[in-house]
Amino acid sequence: MERKELVEVVLPGTVEPEELQLRHRDIPTPGAGQIVVRMEATGVSFAEQQMRRGRYYDQPPFPFVPGYDLVGTVLTAGTGVAPGLVGKRVAALVKVGGWASHVVLDAADAVEVPAGIGAAEAETLVVNGITAWQMLHRRARVRGGGTILVHGANGGVGTVLVQLARAAGLKVIGTASARHHEALRDLGVTPVDYRTENVPARVRELAPGGVDAVFDHLGGRSVIDSWRLLAPGGTLVSYGSATTRDDTGSKQWPVLKILGRVWWWNALPNGRHAYFFNVWAGRALHKDRFRARLRSDLTQVFHALERGEVTARIAARLPLTEVAEAMRLAESGAVAGKVVLVPEA
Repeated sequence: MERKELVEVVLPGTVEPEELQLRHRDIPTPGAGQIVVRMEATGVSFAEQQMRRGRYYDQPPFPFVPGYDLVGTVLTAGTGVAPGLVGKRVAALVKVGGWASHVVLDAADAVEVPAGIGAAEAETLVVNGITAWQMLHRRARVRGGGTILVHGANGGVGTVLVQLARAAGLKVIGTASARHHEALRDLGVTPVDYRTENVPARVRELAPGGVDAVFDHLGGRSVIDSWRLLAPGGTLVSYGSATTRDDTGSKQWPVLKILGRVWWWNALPNGRHAYFFNVWAGRALHKDRFRARLRSDLTQVFHALERGEVTARIAARLPLTEVAEAMRLAESGAVAGKVVLVPEA
């Protein structure tokens, strides 16, 4: 039986996971060009962990509904939407609002999920997959046979990134704690233990001439070390400031420092390149191009899953109403893969 009301998770402020709130309201009616998607899977990403602490640099004011991405079935459509879209399984990148049983979207933001890919499996590859694909293929563009360094190679983005890189014929060095090294070796990655090893020194042993690209989500001091590890012509892609998750003070300052360094490094005549990657960059000014790239690139990720080049790693599936437990599990750092929220049975 179709649910008659919408259930959503509200983040009221900088609270503990147990203080997240459930809110019930009527399922909305889609407007022109819009669809209502019945959520089948949404995820707990690092962005929500930062938002809970008020540390995500451009999060909306409290209260709001978190949820960076989702996968679901199109329930209803407004005027101007192709009627064939109703009943299709789609994925969407929303930044906020995904932690709900039903979500209103612009139809142009929905990406069809190929038949045969489950909702939870597809969900693990939406924000993580599009981030990994675009950083690797639209920013770094390392030629086959090159060597890259991926920080947090066991994480949500990192796991997808190293698999896409291996499929592209790249050699991969990945940092992770020791308990994840066997899994990384199975993926063809050379692991480095960031807890017990001097990471820059170890990477220089493995790649004496430098690496062709570094993907750094850590921020802080790590960005400087990553820049220094580049080979001539290499590319640094910074895409976060994870080391500042539990800090206090300005949430924008860590990102602004990275942006300042990127600007300065690119101004130097050294032949190397640096980027700060944000999956939302360019949407405000070039919405149609943003949507076209999102659709194209996410479809490529789904095809890579179908070919077996990447795997969908699900750490746990929990009902939306158990979001506190899901958040605790995701923040524990003890799981491999993505914690997925699903509707109640």
